[in-house]
Amino acid sequence: MLAFSNFVPVLLLVPWTGSAADRFDRRRLLLVTQIAATALTAALAALTWAGLTRVWVVMLCGVGLGVVTAFATPAAFSLIGGLVPREELGTAVGLNSMTYNLARAVGPALGAVAVSTLGVAAAFAINSVSYLALVVGVAVVHPAARPPVARADSRLRDSLHLLRVRPALVASLLIVTAVGFASDPINTEAPAFAHAFGRPDWYAGFIIGAFGAGAVAAAFVLAGRVVGSRRRMATTLTLLGGGLVAFCLVQQFPVALAVLVVAGFGYLASNTSATSRLQLGVEEDLRGRMMALWSVAFLGLRPVASLIDGALAEAFGVRAAGIVLALPALLGAAAILVLERRRSSYSAITDY
Repeated sequence: MLAFSNFVPVLLLVPWTGSAADRFDRRRLLLVTQIAATALTAALAALTWAGLTRVWVVMLCGVGLGVVTAFATPAAFSLIGGLVPREELGTAVGLNSMTYNLARAVGPALGAVAVSTLGVAAAFAINSVSYLALVVGVAVVHPAARPPVARADSRLRDSLHLLRVRPALVASLLIVTAVGFASDPINTEAPAFAHAFGRPDWYAGFIIGAFGAGAVAAAFVLAGRVVGSRRRMATTLTLLGGGLVAFCLVQQFPVALAVLVVAGFGYLASNTSATSRLQLGVEEDLRGRMMALWSVAFLGLRPVASLIDGALAEAFGVRAAGIVLALPALLGAAAILVLERRRSSYSAITDY
């Protein structure tokens, strides 16, 4: 339910968030959203220290951060295009994802240490201060100027029309959705997985950290050749789905962390490739709205994934839930391979 409250604003606000990223100064929009996130998380830390935190307070903070995420994500991803030349956009997307996943690798592990040694309130306070790092980063960069987009020319329907005429963009969004579903159990059910391995719930930080470590490794390995071929996409989706299935099946915790690193590698490689295709497939004045659709595919549908994940975990156990949510990635890999085989057969016939 917390994951639902955190991500559902991304889905509900998409008609406005993408338009805002195209109409307004993306740099200023990011500054406002990150300052708001700092204020929300600081309030949560203060309430926790005062002993006033209740479930509804955490849920309300989750909704507030969800609204911040809804407006910040399209602006942040669109801003990348103004910082680097077009031919370097794919690498820039990969490096951006690397920093995010480096935080995923290191942050939860440090969070586990902070919770176990300093307490929950202190961990919330440290998290609040961390948002200021992006405030400083955004304040010092100077993206290339872009012509303003009128309100009438920044409607969501324009990007939806683009999806109808460019099916490859739809395929990339479906891959992003499959990646989001597959990674949801790691984010949502990590404490439950820790219990399944007979460990305390704060071991969730090490589970998320192992997944993030694999993602960081992918960013270094694939730097400079981010987009890749369709066959490579099938391979990385298989690594993601297969690694998560193996994680759910093994019983030894160290082995589980090792295969989770493999899954994290497939996660970042697949998501970065699909995201780069989306960014390179649209014009600058449509990039904000396309990234809003990306945020729906990756984040906005997470409430659905989280509810499915939680319901399956409650009914059949967390391991079964993880296997079920990994299936879309494996099905996506199979579909790509089938289409590639048909394409090769057709090319062979026409060449003959």
